Amino acid sequence: MKKWGLTLIALVLSLSLIAACGQKPEAQPGESGGADAQKKTITLGTSADYPPYEFHKSIDGKDQIIGFDIMIAQEIAKDMGAELVVRDMKFDGLLPALQTGNVDMILSGMTPTEERKKSVDFSKTYYTAKQMIVVRAEDKEQYKTMESLTGKRIVVQKASIQETVAKEQIKDAKIKTLSKITDIVLELKNKNADAAIIELPVATSHVNKDKTIVIAEATPSVEEAGSAVAFKKGSQEMVDQANKTIDRLIAEKKIEQFVTEASNQVEAE
Repeated sequence: MKKWGLTLIALVLSLSLIAACGQKPEAQPGESGGADAQKKTITLGTSADYPPYEFHKSIDGKDQIIGFDIMIAQEIAKDMGAELVVRDMKFDGLLPALQTGNVDMILSGMTPTEERKKSVDFSKTYYTAKQMIVVRAEDKEQYKTMESLTGKRIVVQKASIQETVAKEQIKDAKIKTLSKITDIVLELKNKNADAAIIELPVATSHVNKDKTIVIAEATPSVEEAGSAVAFKKGSQEMVDQANKTIDRLIAEKKIEQFVTEASNQVEAE
């Protein structure tokens, strides 16, 4: 019995030692923790057809989404200690994606209107631009005032501030909404619309590349609300963190630098 007792004790000790050796040491703060540890990510929702804010460009044979919104998003993610993941989608799908948690934030030249503020939280404004009327070059002399657009076919981006401008400032406008800026420009060039309303830096990037379209003298009267970062409702901590990044970038004059760099990249296409 004694022999069996000693054997049993030895067996228990052996099993305990094996179990202890099989346990992974607990990761300490600052350590990677091995393959089980994952770096925090933040997913950006954007509509990458809006140069120089965000657009596709082939770099070293690889399609990439770049633009000054992307540069700002990268800075926000960096300050949050996270890796940025970019998701490209239609502009009118951005807010639903944010509300359902498919993206964590939106940078897409989005104006923080009172209507949008009901469903999402916004950072402070990081960039302000004017709205422009874009027409075919051959028709430029026809559109010197907003009144000259009365009853005309106006194409704008769906669910955008430009759609509101068309409804409120162009009498009897026949408004058509499309999701992508490239489609809006094509609609204008194909004479399926008389004019388009597009934000200044975006309009400039298109007319610089295509001499068949120009910015008209007619100019909407729009309160310059600018663009802001959108977050899911109730995300005040993320809003505060984004605001700190925006304050830093403005103080360092980095946003102006980003806009210039992105504009140069558009022109280099």
